[in-house]
Amino acid sequence: MQLSHNSWEAMARAKVAEIHSKIPKEWVLSDTDLAQAKKQRNLTGPFMKQFLDAEEQRIIDHDSGDLVESIKQGTYSAVDVTRAYCKMAALAQQVNNCLHEIMFDFAMQTAEDLDHYYKSHGTVKGPLHGLPVSLKDQFHVKGYDTTMGYVGWIGTYEGSRDPAKVHQTNSQVVKELLSLGAVLYCKLGETVNNIIGTTLNPVNQLLSCGGSSGAGVQANTCSLPQNPGQDTYPSSVGVMATSINAIKRVITSVLSTEPWLRDPNVVKMPWNGETMLLTLARAKIDASASRSRLPLKIGIYWTDAVVQPHPPIQRGLRIVHDLLQRLRHKVVDWNPPSQTTAKNVHLAFLMADGAHDVHQQLDLSGEPLVPPLRESFRLRDPIPLLEYQDLTIQGKAYNEAYYDYWNSTGDDDGQLVDAVVMPVAPHAAVIPGKFFHTGELFFVTNQHLFSHGREGLDSLQWCIAYTESINLLGYSAAVIPVTKADKSIDKFDHEYQPLNDIDRQNWEAYDPETYDGAPVGLQIVARKWEEEKVWAIAKILDLALKENKNQDIHRNVT
Repeated sequence: MQLSHNSWEAMARAKVAEIHSKIPKEWVLSDTDLAQAKKQRNLTGPFMKQFLDAEEQRIIDHDSGDLVESIKQGTYSAVDVTRAYCKMAALAQQVNNCLHEIMFDFAMQTAEDLDHYYKSHGTVKGPLHGLPVSLKDQFHVKGYDTTMGYVGWIGTYEGSRDPAKVHQTNSQVVKELLSLGAVLYCKLGETVNNIIGTTLNPVNQLLSCGGSSGAGVQANTCSLPQNPGQDTYPSSVGVMATSINAIKRVITSVLSTEPWLRDPNVVKMPWNGETMLLTLARAKIDASASRSRLPLKIGIYWTDAVVQPHPPIQRGLRIVHDLLQRLRHKVVDWNPPSQTTAKNVHLAFLMADGAHDVHQQLDLSGEPLVPPLRESFRLRDPIPLLEYQDLTIQGKAYNEAYYDYWNSTGDDDGQLVDAVVMPVAPHAAVIPGKFFHTGELFFVTNQHLFSHGREGLDSLQWCIAYTESINLLGYSAAVIPVTKADKSIDKFDHEYQPLNDIDRQNWEAYDPETYDGAPVGLQIVARKWEEEKVWAIAKILDLALKENKNQDIHRNVT
């Protein structure tokens, strides 16, 4: 069929061509290289590094904190670092189809300006001087599109063609990052959309790479498209990084700008260094419990009793459980109020407008919903005001019940649980085409809910499972890597009896061969406004896991 020049398909193709046109010719891979990439299961590590020179490899391998210090000491220039990161992003785009926006020219100009500042002042501009930062494609950067995966947002300001707005805005966090010396070089976003198509997992191309962002310290937020008028459970900005220290560097740097003075939605709450240090002091340098202070008390949430985690996730939980016990920290099972209620209430809020906002954006170009969302995001009537208010009451009641349960964890020994370790989802990732579930949703929060338009909602079975209750509670959370799926260990359990049909679909989707090598991450959850505490516990656990891995390697060698 002949497509018109302004069809949504043509608009998407033109945007993809624009993205690729911004890759410097010297970084364009040959057809042979691209063909070889398609044969790779794992695109990371040696495969990607073969396209970098020795200096670029050293820069890419640096921890973010070390990299900033190296720039501060003059070992590297901001231009050197930026060029290496831009090249790696260009390579990743060609083999993994992951970028929504390339901003290399802007990045190199920023880096040149930073180097000039450094030479002129003899010091750095700020704590993030020269640090390359990629953004999720929901943040505006002057001169560039922000599409969030909507074709109708290409070349516009959130669908508006007002020339006073299009490409004329920096989001608040963008202003803050730039003021701190960060270098913004690319934008990533929705991993399945009608502009770039599908992005696969670079560690295992047989799997997906996640949801809208593909995890960081934050009060975890739902990655579904949200009704912008819904602020009962507002979203928050989080940080993803390759190290625990990098997360803290970025968060503390941004908070140092006092963003609450410019954004009325930001709580005035500077980073509490005392809380962080007191938490860190409860473990020794090897992560074992300090003898002079209370050990950490950590809850383990093994299952939500609706969908059983896959074998690699179960093993990840056991690793953390056994490691904490060996390090003499307290470990208890976590049995909170049923998270089904929280999941239902939170998703109902996010879907309260009947998907009208999503369809309004789709109608700008005429694009359809992507296949995984076509039933669940079918246009429906918004829920009535009284039902919306009832959801608020239910959410408040659940929050109070969860609060009471947490307080009860000190009944036996006088010590409250500090944090909970739980799955992010019941699987390490999703096999494309088998996105059955990362949770469950029955929509039975009251007998009338969606009774006037619930068709298709029962298929919304991929909603966030183990994070949805945390979204509703507004708790602090961090996600850390624990292990990798191993087909020789994480066998398919043929004896397992699924709890329900969704559990059966999810369980049967597990294939040890397909999942082999997939990263297994777990989330650490603390209470509301405890970001410093959750970061410190993540730091301790990350150290313990690395020490444990090193010991295992040593034992295997000897």
